[in-house]
Amino acid sequence: MPQLNRRSLLAGVSSAAALGLGGCVGGQQSQIAANVPAGAPSSAPAGAVLSQAGDFNSMYGEVKDGKFVVPAVRQSDLGPAFRRSEVAYSGSEAPGTIVIDPTAHYLYLVESGGKAMRYGIGVGREGFAWSGASTVNSKQEWPDWYPPKEMLERRPELLKQMSQLQSGTGMPGGPSNPLGARAHYLYQGKVDTLYRIHGTNEPATIGQSVSSGCIRMVNQDVMDLYQRTSVGTKVVVLGSAQPVKVAHS
Repeated sequence: MPQLNRRSLLAGVSSAAALGLGGCVGGQQSQIAANVPAGAPSSAPAGAVLSQAGDFNSMYGEVKDGKFVVPAVRQSDLGPAFRRSEVAYSGSEAPGTIVIDPTAHYLYLVESGGKAMRYGIGVGREGFAWSGASTVNSKQEWPDWYPPKEMLERRPELLKQMSQLQSGTGMPGGPSNPLGARAHYLYQGKVDTLYRIHGTNEPATIGQSVSSGCIRMVNQDVMDLYQRTSVGTKVVVLGSAQPVKVAHS
């Protein structure tokens, strides 16, 4: 499959499919910025909340995870609409598929029986949005962060927080790392897209479009998603400009 460079993307591809303009590389160095094609379904057929996954403190309280501690999330930083819930789902995707709706700021993990687990997310800001299909190629706990060259050029102040790690200039995993407690690495075939589904140490950004293209989740939620998914999981990112169909139960 041909790869699109920055010039061709800017010339003829909408920003919704413009992989390679952003990216939040982590855990391993990417060799190439892949183009994840458009062609994903245009709407998320999900709606009514069936149940909450638990009370707020049980879902978002402090978690001791190996040598690190995940801080508790303040209720004021995560509104009820973006808390982990099981919802009705009538889409055609197979159980186990991750479906991301950037417009509504939701990630769905499709379950059997017409249901899905729904999580609130933060997504790419204008100019860093993308859509299409990819696959979880690998998963990591407390991943290192290797910002792409373009990000370091945009934000040279980040260099003060970097050090030389085994795969290059980056920030070691830990509570202060912007990739958070878990990361899912999205590939198209054998090519790294440079985009991740990962945790965040800024839970108040959930429900906003602020990232450089990655899908960010509250650490407690990305840890929950991590244990429910496996390498090879299909990930579908819906077109951000498309309407969302709601299935009421």
